[in-house]
Amino acid sequence: MSIIFSEKFRTFSLHTNRSTYQMKISDMGYLFHVYYGERIKDEDLSYLITYYDRGFSPNPNQAGNDRTISLDVMPQEFSGTGAGDFRISSIEVENSDGSRVFEGKYAGHRIYKGKYKQHGLPGIRVNENDCVDTVEIDLKDEVSGLKAVLCYTVFENLDIITRKVHIVNEGSGTVRLNKIMSVTMDYIDSDYDFIHFDGRHAMEREMHRDSVHYGQQSVGSLRGTSSHQHNPFVVLCSRDAGEAAGSCYGFSFVYSGNFQCVVQKDQYDQLRLVMGIHPECFAWPLNKGDVFDAPEVVMAYTNQGFTELSHIYHDVFRTNLNDSIYMKQKRPVLINSWEAAYFDFNHETLVKMAKNAACMGVDLFVLDDGWFGERNDDTCALGDWEVNTEKLSKGLKGLVDEINEIGLDFGIWIEPEMVSENSRLYLSHPEWALKIPKRPVTRGRYQLVLDLSRKDVREYIVTFVNQILDSANIKYVKWDMNRSISDAWSGLLDKSDQGKVMHRYVLGLYEILDRLVHEHPDVLFEGCSGGGGRFDAGMLYYHPQIWCSDNTDAINRLKIQYGTSFGYPVSSMGAHVSVCPNHQTGRTTPLQTRAVTAMSGTFGYELDPGKMTAEEKEQCRYMTEQFKKYNDLIFNGDYYRLESPYGDKGFAAWAYISKDKEEGLASVVITDKEPNDAQRYLKFRGLKADAFYEVDGLTDAHCEADGLTDAHCKVNGLTGAVSGRALMCAGIPIDNTLKEYESVQFHIRLHKNNEEEI
Repeated sequence: MSIIFSEKFRTFSLHTNRSTYQMKISDMGYLFHVYYGERIKDEDLSYLITYYDRGFSPNPNQAGNDRTISLDVMPQEFSGTGAGDFRISSIEVENSDGSRVFEGKYAGHRIYKGKYKQHGLPGIRVNENDCVDTVEIDLKDEVSGLKAVLCYTVFENLDIITRKVHIVNEGSGTVRLNKIMSVTMDYIDSDYDFIHFDGRHAMEREMHRDSVHYGQQSVGSLRGTSSHQHNPFVVLCSRDAGEAAGSCYGFSFVYSGNFQCVVQKDQYDQLRLVMGIHPECFAWPLNKGDVFDAPEVVMAYTNQGFTELSHIYHDVFRTNLNDSIYMKQKRPVLINSWEAAYFDFNHETLVKMAKNAACMGVDLFVLDDGWFGERNDDTCALGDWEVNTEKLSKGLKGLVDEINEIGLDFGIWIEPEMVSENSRLYLSHPEWALKIPKRPVTRGRYQLVLDLSRKDVREYIVTFVNQILDSANIKYVKWDMNRSISDAWSGLLDKSDQGKVMHRYVLGLYEILDRLVHEHPDVLFEGCSGGGGRFDAGMLYYHPQIWCSDNTDAINRLKIQYGTSFGYPVSSMGAHVSVCPNHQTGRTTPLQTRAVTAMSGTFGYELDPGKMTAEEKEQCRYMTEQFKKYNDLIFNGDYYRLESPYGDKGFAAWAYISKDKEEGLASVVITDKEPNDAQRYLKFRGLKADAFYEVDGLTDAHCEADGLTDAHCKVNGLTGAVSGRALMCAGIPIDNTLKEYESVQFHIRLHKNNEEEI
């Protein structure tokens, strides 16, 4: 078992391959956090918890005159409220008597094989060969009868622990749950940095690193989605942590709605992190016997720096999060009509676009917005999901059939969660939209949000999406969501239940997606919310990939995809080659650079190939072939951030290294250039130090430049070959004639002769 309970010491020790998590039941029944870090043996580490009389830190009644015990100081697994701990809490309630106290004490536990149950929520899946154990620990408030069940599942071979909280009202009165955090982590020190990934629409998930300071630091969303502004993945790390070394703790919230993560440094230089559903706009009444399931958090620890932490999450999300067939097979290279045509197209122009795209090696043609109702701009017709035959003269099936004859699969854009005020659907069912009676609605893109907490709305969405997918040979769906949620009020809920709306919306969305993806297992679903406004592990449970950002500018994408890579694999990032000047920034970058950047994602095109020169189309065909050639390496290899786009070296670089370390592909983009520039060098990581690699682009001239004669190269059979140690420690020169925004790629493979013959 990876979970050991010591009757003698009353400790729980949770072990992954390389980490240990320990907690202890105190003499008074409180559950204290003891340790989370590098793997250790099953020894009692509770000596780390010290006891002193702390001024103005009160003591539990059970302690009597012992002033050395205070919940205001002790490291806890789940922090109550109103009972002497004045730090940020894990839970906030309103009891039936009007009091707002929860003081949870140990009331039992269970250890078993397998994972805890998730009810209507996404989470990490258990595969056949996984070593998985779970412990559930009951903490009960003896007065109110409210019980918090803390659930921990250890995936020993994956080096992660998943956590959630299960609330049960075992009392006689109604309790209103006003806040519930899925994870609480207490540290006895606070010498850490807080890394979060923030931004805005079209510039999502930029990395920010702040030193933890006194007071509270927080990120979160109240937009109804995980948002463009903040991401529900964060890292706590030692101050000296970098890509290759240092202690790192990762927390990924498997949830797609309002969330909050707060870090607090207290008066005694201790640190607390909590993460869960945002308490604003949330209230959940629990009658006797009622249950509430909080979403899960995926935790990981490593002392090997950011790269190793990323590898843990990349591997887990690729193998244990989404069960689509597309997680184990090559994804199609697609072309999307949006930036090519926007709303201005017809049957003939789309077919022409598809024919030109086929010459570029594209596999899939995607028709974006504007194909339904009277949808000629973004002010109308959302909800009217009938084909616009003025644009598609042969109907949707006629268009799909013709594109299939060209040799391309077909995909389509939909935005099922929304309704335009100017639509037949809204005219028929205004009560289906989230809006508050007697208040003017808040507009976003001239559309309102459908109330997914309603069963009739969910049934409507599932029915019309099924009708679309069954009407033609559709292999791909782009599922969009283009506004934040406001006016959250549901006509089917009593006034005392309106605090449920935002969470029930997310649960409704998950139900819809779960039904659709299992009814259409051969369809590739790509998530989108104005680009990357809902890029989280919760959506990746249903969608193998998510459109990373509406910003297709290659240079901006270096930063967006760099930040995203910390918590999410390359295979999840929707990325396309678009036209220049770029539609978002007006910047012009070489076509190769746009392709190299898009290869750090799912790869596709966002342009009209009919407006390209023959030379440009041929270049696109070549880059498509390159992506397909290296697809397995890119999607399944280990990802290394070699040079940050925020750095001062004038270039960004990243690499994919195969799991067996026998092949690699490195990409370099020049981000800043000056005349008479210094020579730049690229250093690899993740290779076999004593192996030799052939490096595409290295010639005899490179050997001579490195002080090696032709004779030496030939004697060792190493023309163009370099040791892994040299590639990592010394690096290779980057062509100094490359201009700003130009790029280069280096493919390496294990030399056929290698160590024995060398």
